[in-house]
Amino acid sequence: MAESLLAVQAVLLQQFKNLEKRVRLIARHDEQARLLMTATGVGPIVSLTYAAAIDDPARFKKSKTVGSHFGITPKKYQSGEIDITGRISKCGDKSVRLALCQAAHIILTKPVKSSLLKDWALRLAKRIGMKKAKVALARKLAVIMHRMLVDGTPFNPAEGAAKA
Repeated sequence: MAESLLAVQAVLLQQFKNLEKRVRLIARHDEQARLLMTATGVGPIVSLTYAAAIDDPARFKKSKTVGSHFGITPKKYQSGEIDITGRISKCGDKSVRLALCQAAHIILTKPVKSSLLKDWALRLAKRIGMKKAKVALARKLAVIMHRMLVDGTPFNPAEGAAKA
């Protein structure tokens, strides 16, 4: 019985490797995906997911609105004297939101040399907590990646931190 389970596991692993190879090949031939992969923490899956969701970067007048398009901005409830800022709205494409949060998680948990975005998020995590800092970093990453697509310029860590 164990031999059959190991055989199935070997087949699944081979299929996974084939799928990963195809995704990397697609990302290598896509101009937008190659551009987005210059950003820290962004790999082929995140770049392809984001590029497919944005489609035409000119749809957004400002890069700041991209975060709200994917539901990575806080909900607001205002009525009379009441002003409540809630959790993130979770409107928009869930797969893009998940991919951006995974990229933010990679930036914060993996050893990255002198990443100004990581330093900004770690300072934020000390004040508001790691979970909220990851979401804030995901939103900032979405804004930076949109600006990269609009301008056609690769990721510049110093410029990203200046905007932070």
